[in-house]
Amino acid sequence: MNTVHKAVMRQKRRWRIRKKVAGTSVRPRLCVTFTAKHIYAQAINDDTGVTLVFLGTLDPELRRQKLAANLAGAKALGLAFATKAKAAGLGPVVFDRAGALYHGKVKTFADAAREGGLQF
Repeated sequence: MNTVHKAVMRQKRRWRIRKKVAGTSVRPRLCVTFTAKHIYAQAINDDTGVTLVFLGTLDPELRRQKLAANLAGAKALGLAFATKAKAAGLGPVVFDRAGALYHGKVKTFADAAREGGLQF
């Protein structure tokens, strides 16, 4: 399987998910993105097009922990994001995995966010 095919399939999954998943002010969309080195998560209100909460491994507080885009980093970021989201008044969210398969790092992030108090 070549990389072009993998990228095309991921984009198709992303579009298929986004047709069904939309964030509102009551239930914002929790989008998580993994790159080779970092992890980014944000809660988005798609009605107004506003990002309510954003957190990534480049955040100064998390950068001191030297988190990577692996299982340990996903768990730490999931807990930190849930704490920040709860402080901002968010509870229930809609999970958007951005075309990634719900396995490994994505599942670990989701479980940690649930453990931190987010509901989805």
